[in-house]
Order: sequence, then C-alpha cells, then structure tokens
Amino acid sequence: MAVTVQSGVDIVIPVYNAARLLGACLKALDACTSADAARVLIIDDASPDPAIAPLLREWAAGSPLPARVLTNPQNLGFVGTVNRAFGETRGDVLLLNADTEVTPGWLARLRAAMDSAPDVATVTPFSNNAEICSWPQFCRNNPPPADKDALATAFASAGTPSYPALPTAVGFCMLIRRAVLDLLGDFDHATFGRGYGEENDFCMRASAHGWRHVLADDAYVVHAGGGSFAPLGLAPGGENMQRLLARYPGYGRLVTEFIAADPLAAARSRVDVSALLPSPMPLGRGAGGEGALRSESPAKAPSPPTPLPRSMGEGSVYVADALTNLQPSPTYNQTEQPTPK
Repeated sequence: MAVTVQSGVDIVIPVYNAARLLGACLKALDACTSADAARVLIIDDASPDPAIAPLLREWAAGSPLPARVLTNPQNLGFVGTVNRAFGETRGDVLLLNADTEVTPGWLARLRAAMDSAPDVATVTPFSNNAEICSWPQFCRNNPPPADKDALATAFASAGTPSYPALPTAVGFCMLIRRAVLDLLGDFDHATFGRGYGEENDFCMRASAHGWRHVLADDAYVVHAGGGSFAPLGLAPGGENMQRLLARYPGYGRLVTEFIAADPLAAARSRVDVSALLPSPMPLGRGAGGEGALRSESPAKAPSPPTPLPRSMGEGSVYVADALTNLQPSPTYNQTEQPTPK
C-alpha cells in the first residue's frame, strides 16, 4: 500500500554491511512509500561485504522511488556518514536505519505529527525495539510481529493521535525538521565520534532553542536492532555518556523521571497486545555480515516493566539501566571497520 504525503522529505539510509536486513528494509520501503512521497538517499559507508554494492545497484534500477545511492570512498563512521547526508539533502530528513521495516502509512503519519505544531523538531514512531518508544513493553526489546502491516493498521485505527512529548528522539527512525538542522548544524562528530549519544545531544540542543520532540503514536516501524551498524560495545557510563552528561547535567534526571512516570502508557494501551503475534525467528536473521540476532520467547501477555529508580545514584540501575534510551546508536564493529583517517 503506497501512501502519498507532501513533498519535501529526504529519507536517508546509512549502510554498512548487513545485506539481508538491508534487502528487507528496501523491500518494505518500496511497498509502503509512493514515488511522490519523498526522495531517498542511501550512502554505503565503504562496506567490505561484497553483496552490498550489487544489492544497491539492483534496487536503484528497479525501485519506483526517486533515489540516489552514494558510496563513501573511505569509511567515515555512522556520524560522519549521516552528516554527509545532511549536506546532500534539502528537505526535512527522515533518518532510517537499514535494519528497519516500514509499514503502510508510516511516512504520512510521521509527517502529520511534525505538521501538528510549528515547534516540533523531531518525530519518532512506536516500534518493537525503540527504548522509550517500544511497544508493547516499555524500554524493552520486544519481538517483531508476524504481520507488521496488520499491527500498523491497529495503531492507525486505535484513535486520534495525541503526539505525546519525548525528552529525545530515538535514532532508528527519526524525522528531523530542516529548519532545526539549518539552525543547529550537523550531529557533533567532534564530540561523539563513531556514535553514541549524538542524536540525544542534537535533541537537547534543539530543546534549548524551544523546539520539541514528539511520538507519532499512530505509527509503527519494525526495528531489528544490532544489524547494519554493529554496536561498538559501549555501555552506559562510557566516555560518550560522560560527555553527554557533562554537557547537560540535567539530562540524566530528565530521562530518569520520564521513564519512571511513563507518560506513554496510555498511548501504548490503545493497541491490544493480542495484535502482537511474534515471528518464530528474529527479523532478518541470516547471512550478510550482520551476525545472528537474539531469539525471543514466544508471545505472551507482557508483564509491566520493572519499576525504575528516580535518581542516578552510585550503583543504581542506570535508568532502565538508568538511561536506557542512550543505547549505542547505530555504529560500527571496530573489528570490521577501518579506522577513519
């Protein structure tokens, strides 16, 4: 089902290996986005996987979407690749991980959330694996649904969206208003390097200028996680976390209190958990350099999330591990990625 939205959106997909997941991402993108909905920019960050280049060539030749495929002459890392994409685009930017699968109506609903108020800087949808935007279990990696399109329809039919506020966007699928990019500039590569916290820093900079971040609570996008850009192995408390908290001393409490209050509970409850029929296998499992994804247990009614601490004391759980939304953003496995020069 193709969905038409107003022009002016550039969908940006950074790519590094993970051919299987990338193929599923592109197939869903073609099926759920019309040619006049957006432009697509894919940047291959010098993937060593020999399957990537022919996959992208074949897709670009057959896709109905207006698309460009660029290849970095040398590996820039996730943040460097995204910043290159910002410079290559002119509209609002939809930053989309290559380990996602979009659903019918996804872009129109994200766009409607952004158009709901002139001070909305970023929009994030619900997903099975999106930290504070996870469904059905909050701040959990939930199994992907067997029928993602049916689940997306359930979200779209669950009532009038309220577009609740978020403390930060979640970078797996993040619509960014161009005016905010023009005001703030790119992600902070100098501070956050290969990645981890750069989108949170961007959101905090936007908030300081009076912009807001919201959830498109009628939209749903599947996210495998740990796919195209393997985590660096950074954990909460790492150097980038410390840099983020040093720059924004109140950020830890902001996210802690958001998670403890769980203001998205009402939005999550609008969709019956019986709509979640998990796949027997993790999304996109298989070859392509992405590594095996973790298996999940068969579906059952989810239990409420464990209560989380309201402060970040020494030895606390670090906010669902205390700052659960600050998981490593999609970045590279250092054993596979050349060191940028």
